[in-house]
Amino acid sequence: MRHRLVLLGSDEIALAAFVAARALPAVEVVAVYSQPDRPSGRGQEVRPNPVAAWARQEGLTLLQPEKLSAEDAAHLRSLDVSLGVVMAYGQILKDDFLQAPRLGLVNFHGSLLPALRGATPVEGALAAGLAATGVSLQQVVRKLDAGPLHASATLTIAPHEGRAALRARLGVLAGELATRALPAILAGTSVPVPQDEAHASYTRRLTRQDAALDFGAPARLLAGRIAAMEGWPGSTFECNGVIIKVGAAQAVAADPVAPAGTVLSADKSGVLIACGEQACLLTHLQRPGGKMLPAGEFLAGFPLPAGTLLPSVAMPPLIAGAPFPRPPKA
Repeated sequence: MRHRLVLLGSDEIALAAFVAARALPAVEVVAVYSQPDRPSGRGQEVRPNPVAAWARQEGLTLLQPEKLSAEDAAHLRSLDVSLGVVMAYGQILKDDFLQAPRLGLVNFHGSLLPALRGATPVEGALAAGLAATGVSLQQVVRKLDAGPLHASATLTIAPHEGRAALRARLGVLAGELATRALPAILAGTSVPVPQDEAHASYTRRLTRQDAALDFGAPARLLAGRIAAMEGWPGSTFECNGVIIKVGAAQAVAADPVAPAGTVLSADKSGVLIACGEQACLLTHLQRPGGKMLPAGEFLAGFPLPAGTLLPSVAMPPLIAGAPFPRPPKA
């Protein structure tokens, strides 16, 4: 029996899973759903996202609705699809869409569900200082990331690992999980296991306000927060009216008597800052308009003398025991 699949995704993290799904025996990908091309980069040139670019390169049918409608669900039903495979698509799937494929839709999620449901599971794992995370393959239901689980795979978070590196490894892991788990789903022999709601936690979308650092936090969590914010929105602190961006940091075993936010030392190894617990070594920093530099090069143009007290800003939590409220529409 030949299986007709649709793929739904808009982020590079989904590519390995989609390539693996397409490579399965007796599988035909009849359509790829992805977010519309949007302006990006400094020049704001309209570009496709990585999944859309891949679909075009492979000659696959690409559908990019701004918002899925009843007409899109009707079209999906007309395609006589066996299964929909989702990862990082970026749109809410309503019941008419979920019911269109014969076997429904399954979703690769970048955490070990029920932990870290929602939009930023990778960032949540880093910010929480977790030792391990993984990818879960769930049956899609209307409730946020609450569907029963077909399979999962775990990986250890490497010391000082940033968001980009962890996302890349989770993408590869999703590809391996697709090869292992999708055949049983397509054959109708996979029996998904309900999630334990008592252990559910939730993440939220990032905002610009997540950049500011609170040195009153434990150093381990501060270093994890900096890793989680890698890229956008980044991690920042203010010094003499200048906003400094931090590219990488690590917790250091120390028992400083100075107030949290105090510069304990600053040399080529990094800028050591007293935290609420232990200390945090900032190893890469950037001035406005400049490049991200190793600490030694940065300090040559922007000294941070020992004893300098840096202000802290409360960091909004990234993880909660219940879904975060939806932000108001602009």
